[in-house]
Amino acid sequence: MDGYKFPGIRRNIFIIVCLAAVLFLAGGAILGLWSAREMREQVVGQFNEEQLVIARHVSSLIERELNLLRKEVLLLSNEKPLASCDPEVQYESIQKSLSRVLESGVWEIQIVDLKNHKTYVHTPYKHWFLKEPPDERIYNLPVVKSSDNKNVWISQPQIRSSGIRLMLAVSLAGDSPRLLLFNVNISWLLTPFLKNIRSGKTGYAWLMDENGIFLYHPDACFIGKSAFKVREEKYPYITYGKINFIQKEEMLKGKVGTGWYFSCWNRGITGKIKKLIAYCPVIVSDNPPQKWSVAVVAPISEIEGAIRKGYLRQFLLQGLVILAIVLGTSAILFFEMRWSRVLEKRVNRRTEDLKKSEEKYRSLVESAEDFIFTVDSDGNFQSMNSFTANFFGGRAEEFLGKGLSSLFPEKVAEKQLELVGLVYKLGKSVRDEFELEVGEHEIWISANFMPLKNEEGGVSAVLCIARDITESKNLERQLINTEKLASLGTLAAGVAHEINNPLGVMLGFCDLLLRKTEKGTQEFEDLKTIERQGLHCKQVVENLLSFARLEEGDSEYSDLNHCLGEIIQVVKHTLEMNDIELVLELAENISPVRGDSRQLQQVFLNLTNNALAAMAGGGTLSIRTFPERRTRKAVVQFQDDGIGIRQEDIDHIFEPFFTTKPEGEGTGLGLFVSYGIIAKYGGTIDCVSHIADFPGKPGGTTFTVKLLTKKQVE
Repeated sequence: MDGYKFPGIRRNIFIIVCLAAVLFLAGGAILGLWSAREMREQVVGQFNEEQLVIARHVSSLIERELNLLRKEVLLLSNEKPLASCDPEVQYESIQKSLSRVLESGVWEIQIVDLKNHKTYVHTPYKHWFLKEPPDERIYNLPVVKSSDNKNVWISQPQIRSSGIRLMLAVSLAGDSPRLLLFNVNISWLLTPFLKNIRSGKTGYAWLMDENGIFLYHPDACFIGKSAFKVREEKYPYITYGKINFIQKEEMLKGKVGTGWYFSCWNRGITGKIKKLIAYCPVIVSDNPPQKWSVAVVAPISEIEGAIRKGYLRQFLLQGLVILAIVLGTSAILFFEMRWSRVLEKRVNRRTEDLKKSEEKYRSLVESAEDFIFTVDSDGNFQSMNSFTANFFGGRAEEFLGKGLSSLFPEKVAEKQLELVGLVYKLGKSVRDEFELEVGEHEIWISANFMPLKNEEGGVSAVLCIARDITESKNLERQLINTEKLASLGTLAAGVAHEINNPLGVMLGFCDLLLRKTEKGTQEFEDLKTIERQGLHCKQVVENLLSFARLEEGDSEYSDLNHCLGEIIQVVKHTLEMNDIELVLELAENISPVRGDSRQLQQVFLNLTNNALAAMAGGGTLSIRTFPERRTRKAVVQFQDDGIGIRQEDIDHIFEPFFTTKPEGEGTGLGLFVSYGIIAKYGGTIDCVSHIADFPGKPGGTTFTVKLLTKKQVE
């Protein structure tokens, strides 16, 4: 009996253990599913709240941009030239205003003479033209009936074949009723704020007006169409009741909130897609009331997919533990708690590392005694270190969101804003120097504007690091004359010694022979020829010595080709003696350039001497001049096929006392002084060079000097 009893007991124990294992497995699965659902809801809710933060931020940026346009309209309307009815008097003020608001989407400014039924249209960089008769719809605008020239009226978005237009209008003071109109391209206005928004990996933003018309959407065919119809027209195979309800009952009523809906499109991917949405109103104007609504959306699958993968791995681990040790729940709870603790430790550790890195960065920036700040494309401060704020007598928080003009003089701020725009356009660093008045003193600031790029490689902000170089500028004035003497003193003394003495002897003997020779004979004419050529040589030497004398250049404009011609006459013999071929390509249609001829000649001589030193074994020196059509600047290039400059030295060649020549052959001041001279006259000097690393790949250096012309300044 015992032989039959024990197998039955073991079988019953096995069944109980299996049932227990199944129960533990089922309990663990149910617990895991419940935990996954709770985690999913929390993560989805948190993700939607983050999208709402983005929507609110975009809303505030758009509202701020519209407020800036309002201020610009009022500012322009109050300028004295606008009181005149003559468009020629108004032209300069309107063009300056256009240059400030062009990046905000303003493509046209109109002055409407309601009494005479005339419209004067101003576009960027063009002369005004008369539009007659004007658009009759203008006479029906509410602002026409109001004489309040302090209230800016903003129109409803107007869909035209050329795009969606928005008008800002204000009445102009005066006896004759007139309007000042800003025509804004809504796409230009909204794209900088909405185009690069990413929520998750593929999320995006869209915006509609209070009539439910899409003003911006990544799918261009949606723009200008009804948000209640365009989805169904393009993708009719699902219903859009959820999103239509959100748009009608929430967004169009100016509410803030989050939710979800079904769509059929997400950045080119089609099909039924469940999306999370966060929305926020954009206050366009209070009188008349006008609101838009911006939404940030992202596929919920991105969040659920990450959660599902994590919990799938957890379920497999639980099942393997239960099946392996058969004791089920105790082991599952143990490993689940352990896994949670590991994740918590990792998160805490990485969070702590991020905090330490941020504190280290902040400490480094705050301890630096340099001007360090970041600005956006409009020149508004985004961040600033304490040294900068303290220097200008305030706290960093007081300047955030304000423009460059809140710290710097108007002219300096305008020039800095141009450099910021150049960094956004080229994506490269730009360096310049500025003169500031601090109390009774004047200081010089050297600033380097560097791009801060986002994940897509676009410029998101501009970092400026500047420092006081007043002492260096004072030294520069002395070094200019020093370098001039250093570069020409030896040459002038050598020429005077080697040529003047023999010339004096030759001319003296020539004079004796002329006295002994009868006039009118062939011998007399030959001697006169020798005398003339000797006097010409003497004049060349005198010109060289005159160029080497210390003089203060005071001419405002110079003939570029003439300056080069005088330098070429000085160095031509030296180039021939060193077996260097000179190739000249001088354009004839170059306007006079800004700068003193003597100082420009010093720059050209420095560049020529550098090329000569780089071609010790002979070579070719090409000098070209030509006008740059896009900027209307004059360009002169010095190109040699010498040994070249190492890449690690390129960034230092314009620094004082830096030289690649052997000791005793260079002062290291030539390019530094040249850079200062060119910069002083508003020009630029750049260098491109490469070394002959192996046979077949020649080396060489090209210096490019760009100078302002008289036509450009006028």
